[in-house]
Amino acid sequence: MKTLIQAELYKLMHQRMTYFALAAILVIEGIVLVSAYFQGSAILDILLDNLRESFYFQGTLLNGHLMVYLILNSLWFHLPLILMIVSAGLFTTEHKERTLQMMMQQPISKTHFIISKYLVAVVFSLVVIVLLMVSSMMISYSLFGTGDLVVYLGTLNFFQSAEAFERIVLAYLCGSLTVIFFSVVSVTLAIWVRDTTIAWIVSAFFLIISNLLLKVDLGIDWFDNYFFVKLNDTWQLLFNTEIDWSHIYFNNALLVTYTVLFMFIGVMIFRRRDVA
Repeated sequence: MKTLIQAELYKLMHQRMTYFALAAILVIEGIVLVSAYFQGSAILDILLDNLRESFYFQGTLLNGHLMVYLILNSLWFHLPLILMIVSAGLFTTEHKERTLQMMMQQPISKTHFIISKYLVAVVFSLVVIVLLMVSSMMISYSLFGTGDLVVYLGTLNFFQSAEAFERIVLAYLCGSLTVIFFSVVSVTLAIWVRDTTIAWIVSAFFLIISNLLLKVDLGIDWFDNYFFVKLNDTWQLLFNTEIDWSHIYFNNALLVTYTVLFMFIGVMIFRRRDVA
């Protein structure tokens, strides 16, 4: 199993798609920062026009904390989409190039083989999250400094600088479960459809539908509280004034369960189908 994982990591790090994906994420991050710099001040003035006369704000609110928060909000669609493309390619590329058939002629367990691909997709997702967090913080704090964070979630919530930093770090950790979920789903979809282009289209469709349903309120208890599409913005709960930790723990545990379920489905499909 260890050898399989090392081999999958080696293949991942020696394909151009991986580096194009990383470059795309960094470019999007840069665009968000530039647009926030030119538009953020005007937006804040509109939101806080009536509050500045009654409250004192430490430092400028157009600061590094706000920049990192905006990147969080901007990349929870773009980031999963890019990672789903890379993750799906872990399987479809080998199937297209027929190296998969050659691998299956070796004395290798099909279960271990496909689980190694899932684990590499998870590892790569975590590495990208850490890269995004570190790069966004380094750039944002060096260019914009720190200060109080203002967040609008139905109402304006304010956090002092130290508390804002803690909540942002926790949001990245919590959000990483969402990114991992979509990466695992993309591998399962790739195992199901096999074709590279179709796998990308189906993965993108799955992500789009998930984001659309996230905003839908059907008034159905199981859908609104337990369906996986409703768990993908759990990290936003960390920016409520009072954090409901039990709700966050439950949502994250449920999302991990869904992730394992999709992984199990993919393993079963791969084991039962001919690799030809």
